[in-house]
Amino acid sequence: MALLRNRLKVMVTVMMINVFIFILIFRHSSQDKNRHPKVQIPTTTFWTKVTPSSAYWNLQQQILDLQDNPILLAYLNDTVMPDWLVDINLPSNPCQLNNKVTTQVKDYNSLPDRFKDFLLYMHCRSYPIVLDQPDICKSPPFLLLAVKSQVSHFDRRQAIRQSWGRAGVIANQTVVTVFLLGNATAWDYHPDLSSTLLDESARHKDIIQWDYRDSFFNLTVKEVLFLEWVQTRCPSARFIFKGDDDVFVNTYRILDFLKGLSEPKARDLFVGDVITDAGPHRDKKVKYFIPESLYIGKYPPYAGGGGYLYSGDIAARLYSSSEHVALYPIDDVYTGMCLRRLGLAPEKNKGFRTFDIEEKYRSNPCAYKSLMLVHPRTPQEMIKIWTWLSSPDLNCQ
Repeated sequence: MALLRNRLKVMVTVMMINVFIFILIFRHSSQDKNRHPKVQIPTTTFWTKVTPSSAYWNLQQQILDLQDNPILLAYLNDTVMPDWLVDINLPSNPCQLNNKVTTQVKDYNSLPDRFKDFLLYMHCRSYPIVLDQPDICKSPPFLLLAVKSQVSHFDRRQAIRQSWGRAGVIANQTVVTVFLLGNATAWDYHPDLSSTLLDESARHKDIIQWDYRDSFFNLTVKEVLFLEWVQTRCPSARFIFKGDDDVFVNTYRILDFLKGLSEPKARDLFVGDVITDAGPHRDKKVKYFIPESLYIGKYPPYAGGGGYLYSGDIAARLYSSSEHVALYPIDDVYTGMCLRRLGLAPEKNKGFRTFDIEEKYRSNPCAYKSLMLVHPRTPQEMIKIWTWLSSPDLNCQ
């Protein structure tokens, strides 16, 4: 009898275990169904139709973005390639005139000549170098000062050499200075100063010149050519200041600022007088006028072209980014576009005064001691301010 009861207990226990296992399996199955619902297949095409922009720059950037998107480009190849995307090959080397823009830009004939010139050669970003300094960075500089200048601006270059752009060892750091020039053409009614420039280059060994028309809208060309030059001739420069030849730069203050940066901050450095929430000027009387036929939309944050400071690491990334951004006729805005493509934005620093300081402080030497850049200044003013800051008797406490 006892044996029968024991067998009955075992059977009941086994049945309860089986029921428990069944419940667990059922619950797991229900959860799995809830976690992985039935796959829904889209009834329409995933990619929407790519619509071309009405503004010429935006359209060119659209094309570049599509070229950089192999998935979308493959999809377009498998369907029907839009007509506006079919003929995207432009002459690049040598830089030939692109006459297609005369019909692609709706108001081309009514645009000022500077726009026509820019549009005809907008695709070109490779020009022969006329004057070079291949060994100027043989000893990698801590700070490279790159100054945008023009052939006729000898007085500005000389004042910079005698003041804030003095190359050598400053505050125990190696500083190298180069001047970036294009070609002054008879078209722009410039006198022929080529022989004078050759003499200047032979004497100072700091002139970099390319054979392209040196105009306001071609400052962007100077930008991309310089970025390429840095990667070729001066890739080990720790930091780079790039600015105009009518600014005063407090090199002492810049070196102090740079030496105080942490390594991560130094690597991603890009500082200046940052302009945000801006867009193109539509007033034809303004120097920075941009018609709607060329560009629509807002500008990304950008540092004013009077001068900004960035790391050598950022310079390399900017060069790579610039190959995927269509040339834009305003160089500082273009640099902001390249930064945005990298997922970066310039940082505002109150030491950069591209719109000058209050008039009552301009004759006070101590007003410049904490600043990194002031714009504009004449050659005479550059030398005077540098003399003030270099004096051991200057007391600004």
